[in-house]
Order: sequence, then structure tokens, then C-alpha cells
Amino acid sequence: MGCVLVRDGKIVGRGWHQKAGSGHAEINALAEAGEAASGATVYVTLEPCSHYGRTPPCADALIKAKVLKVIAAMKDPNPEVFGRGFEKLEAAGIETASGLLEMQARALNIGFVHRMEKHRPYVRIKMAMSVDGRTAMESGESQWITGPAARSDVQRLRARSSAVLTGIGTLLQDDAALTIRTDQLGLEVSFAEKIVKRQPLRVILDSHGKMRSESRLLSFENPILWVVDECASVDPKISNLAYVELLRLTEKDRNKRLPIILAKLADLGCNEVLVEAGATLAGTFIEAECWDELVLYMAPKLLGSTARALARLPISSMSETKNLTLKELRQIGDDIRLTYLPESTKFSSDH
Repeated sequence: MGCVLVRDGKIVGRGWHQKAGSGHAEINALAEAGEAASGATVYVTLEPCSHYGRTPPCADALIKAKVLKVIAAMKDPNPEVFGRGFEKLEAAGIETASGLLEMQARALNIGFVHRMEKHRPYVRIKMAMSVDGRTAMESGESQWITGPAARSDVQRLRARSSAVLTGIGTLLQDDAALTIRTDQLGLEVSFAEKIVKRQPLRVILDSHGKMRSESRLLSFENPILWVVDECASVDPKISNLAYVELLRLTEKDRNKRLPIILAKLADLGCNEVLVEAGATLAGTFIEAECWDELVLYMAPKLLGSTARALARLPISSMSETKNLTLKELRQIGDDIRLTYLPESTKFSSDH
């Protein structure tokens, strides 16, 4: 979320919302503007909030600063705010307007908008494959299908995500840490170091509690949500760790486990979730229609007919096939990144 204050044709303040619980964009822009905020026009991504959450209402701060006008790209989809921020400003004599570049603002804040409107995060499934649609050799060997540029691109996907989710099979196979790695972001070191201070929540779907206490994942103390069955026996060396939260699902939850997990992540404030999983879990997300974007990296390789397929889906006829909408195609190093949406998704070319 961003905010710019303009007075007499000059920018007098800029701000953006850096992380949950910190000052919103308007507060940071007002701080930079100081007394010059009086009589200024405010351009902001989202309608100023009107309620007390982790921070005081931005609408009150704008009123106190005596701004002249507030132009927001879109109304806040949060039902606690929707329209009320504008009402408070207008009651104080401040002119308001919304709708300027609204589609671009929705795309910029797609996770937050999705969580507010649908009460679940925006879910991206990331996968890498060869030209012949294979993700790993029959033995499970998969490093590296894609090149360094694509791997840097994946790190940036992680960096924009609130949570990274995988299954126990992938975790045991790769012993992944699921962290953002500074050296692979492809960014200036000082900027990259700021990014990695905010690591995503790591979500492990592990029905039978197979995660091992020596997993590399556990050597990094950023938060973990460990999802297991109600009757699973878990290692107390893991469950007693301060940064591990255990989520047990009952037998009756089995057929709706993904919606339950995603609702839990929404309650935790997760806007965007990156699914980095194998064929089985990726197929489960697709089959359950619990996804919003498929990011597919295609490497200029042939792995052969015995290699592992992209996703396990119970499809036996053409009438059952899953149709996709191509959102973007881009070359990343020697690889190609294909971004797909579900066929039913409507999107603007500005996204």
C-alpha cells in the first residue's frame, strides 16, 4: 500500500506500509510531509482505515493534519472499513474520490483483496518441469531442472509470500529449509538483507507426523505451522519448539482439509501462499480448486518417459481435462515462465 501527498503541484510526502503492525502508508507520508500536509491532496492505494486495529485509524490522522482531499484507487474490501473511512473524512469536510487505477491497485494488492473478499489467501502453485512435462527423474532426483535465473525468480516469489506450503514427501526428499536466501534473490545485498528479515511462515502438511527432528527446516527459527492428523504421534522435540505451532485435523476434516488450512492461514493474516510441492499435493490443490495462479517454469531439457509427471490428477477422458487461462509468458534466463489462471478467472490485461 502506498501514499503520496501533493501540495501546490509538488510532492511533499511519500509513504508505504512496510509490514503488519507498523504505520500505514498514510502515516508514513504524513510524517515526511510534516506541516506541509495541511491543504495537501492525498493519493493513496486503499481507502484510509477508520477503525482501531494494530494501529490507530488513518482517517483520524488525515483529519488532524488538515488535508484538503483524499483520492484512493479503491475502497477497502475489509468489511470493517468499506466506505467508513470516506464517510469519516467527508464528515470532517475533506473531499474524497475513488476508482483511479482501481484494477492496477487490486492487482498490486491481490493477496489482501482476496483474503478480505473470500476469506482465504491468494494461492500460487509453483512448479518446474522439462519440455516433456516431467518434474524429476524416476528416482526423485530433481536438482537442478531450471537455471540460476529461474531459481532467483522463485526466491522473489517466496519473498512476496506470507507463507510457503509443502508436503512431507517433498520435505523428506529435498530436506528444504523453505527460507528466502539472500544470495539467490538477484538483488543488491543491502536491499536483499532487508527482505530476508521477514521470512514467510512455513506450512508443512504431514498427516502422520513424519517430520524428523534433524530436518534442516528446524535449524531456522522462523515460524512453522505443522499440520497433522488428530491421531498422529508427533515428536515432542519438534512440537515443543517455541516457533512451531501444531494444527491437528480431525477425521471428519479429511475431505475439506485444504479449505480449513487456508482459512487458518487467512486468520493468521496471510495474504499470499506459495505452494511448493510434489505431484500429489499439487494435484490435490488443483482438484480441490483451491488455487488462483499456477507458475510453471519450463526448462530446455528432456527427462524421458520414466521421469515423474507434473501433477497427479484423476483424469481419464478429455471431458475431465482442466482448462487454464494463460496470464503471462516470459523468458527467465534459459527457462520460460508460464503463469496460468483457472479458466473461469477474469483478469485485466493491466494485471
